Amino acid sequence: MTHSIHGRQRWLALIVLCLGVLMIVLDTTIVNVALPSIAADLGFSETSLVWVVNAYMLTFGGCLLLGGRLGDLYGHRKLFLCGITLFTIASLACGMANSQVLLVAARAVQGLGGAIVSAVSLSLIMNLFTEPGERAKAMGVYGFVCAGGGSIGVLLGGLLTNLLSWHWIFLVNLPIGIAVYALCLALLPPARGHAHGERLDVAGAVTVTASLMLAVYAVVNGNEAGWTSAQTLGLLGAALVLLAAFLTIEARVEHPLMPLGLFRLRNVATANVVGVLWAAAMFAWFFISALYLQRVLGYRPLQVGLAFLPANLIMGFFSLGLSARVVMRFGLRRPLAVGLLVAACGLALFARAPVDGSFVLDVLPGMMLLGFGAGIAFNPMLLAAMSDVDPADSGLASGIVNTSFMMGGALGLAVLASLAAARSEAMQASANATAALNSGYHVAFLFGAIFAAAAGVLGGLLLRPGQAGGAGAHGEAGTALASEPASASSSAEHSRGASNRTATEDY
Repeated sequence: MTHSIHGRQRWLALIVLCLGVLMIVLDTTIVNVALPSIAADLGFSETSLVWVVNAYMLTFGGCLLLGGRLGDLYGHRKLFLCGITLFTIASLACGMANSQVLLVAARAVQGLGGAIVSAVSLSLIMNLFTEPGERAKAMGVYGFVCAGGGSIGVLLGGLLTNLLSWHWIFLVNLPIGIAVYALCLALLPPARGHAHGERLDVAGAVTVTASLMLAVYAVVNGNEAGWTSAQTLGLLGAALVLLAAFLTIEARVEHPLMPLGLFRLRNVATANVVGVLWAAAMFAWFFISALYLQRVLGYRPLQVGLAFLPANLIMGFFSLGLSARVVMRFGLRRPLAVGLLVAACGLALFARAPVDGSFVLDVLPGMMLLGFGAGIAFNPMLLAAMSDVDPADSGLASGIVNTSFMMGGALGLAVLASLAAARSEAMQASANATAALNSGYHVAFLFGAIFAAAAGVLGGLLLRPGQAGGAGAHGEAGTALASEPASASSSAEHSRGASNRTATEDY
């Protein structure tokens, strides 16, 4: 099913949807800059302060699949509005919080609202734009928001915390949330869910949500508790048991929360594996390079945000214009592989950045390569994850790819941080503290480059050159096009030749 709006109104709706997504993406990083101020004001200890971040991550990561499926069942627009409402009200509670308990609880509700918005927004965009060329452009805008929003969050967090107070990193969401809600009501027509007559798979929802929450909790606390501790291994074991129970339920239930046939779709499966590896590499770039800039080069928070600006500008140039044309010209596979391999080169440059590095020689080249790589790769990755999927499962597919990014990023960052810490500790006896710290960051960047390169190779080798998507995708997962489309006209020709299929067209 597609939305019955056309022309300029669709692009206005896209801007509004991306503004809602940007608010969610910003919130994952804007808080990090303000953590010292929050700790001083509310009396958090070092160990309890992590829950300002972890409470959000726990509900966000645990509820992505459920949010996506609820959108399929009850309507993507309705769920998007519910998510924006939850997130905005929780932001008000965070901004007004005067106790640790209230702030952590409000952050958990923020994570739930953010999961719902993230899970259904991609489905709304896919259903708004069904013509291949326009869809590629729209996904470029969405990809830029997702890829560049974290960097903007650091800059905005530094500005608001320095000029006003930490409360405003949350209160700034109120006018944005209200505007997004009102404009969505005006621009997006109401629509029923695609999955008419189906009931929510409660047992599947409970088991997968609990499994993801336990896995997220184990990962985000792995460094503190120890990766081989009874707590970490026990939580990961329990998460695996619940995941096995979930898969058993899905194989037997009449209306599964997650039809297992989705993973027989080659592009869907490949894009999610690539997404896990790429998210790990992206987190290595963003978080580890921010630490390098602050702890090794001595940058202030605002300077860190400005240091990411060249990458954001390049990413924006490619995501908002050139990436769509590249996808229409070369398909999904080659741009994805080239973008990820270029990003791997950028991370490799950071792996040699010295203690006394300069911005122009040691930071800017890596930032430019990473901006180029992310700008080219993000669009085809998202398209590959969604292109083979029946519209009735688009919310679920969106939830799956978002879960892959989130879990890949969280697990990758935890692993890379552990590797960096181990290397720094080993170097402390033979080097000063800053040099030891930098040596640990080098290891993290190197493994991040390996993750990005592996993602590029897998995407280049395993993505199907082209595949018709639509209602018949689940039953005809093996149907492939003879070759990748060479231009927008060839994609349109294929679309006309497959008019008996739905409007979700692959490239």
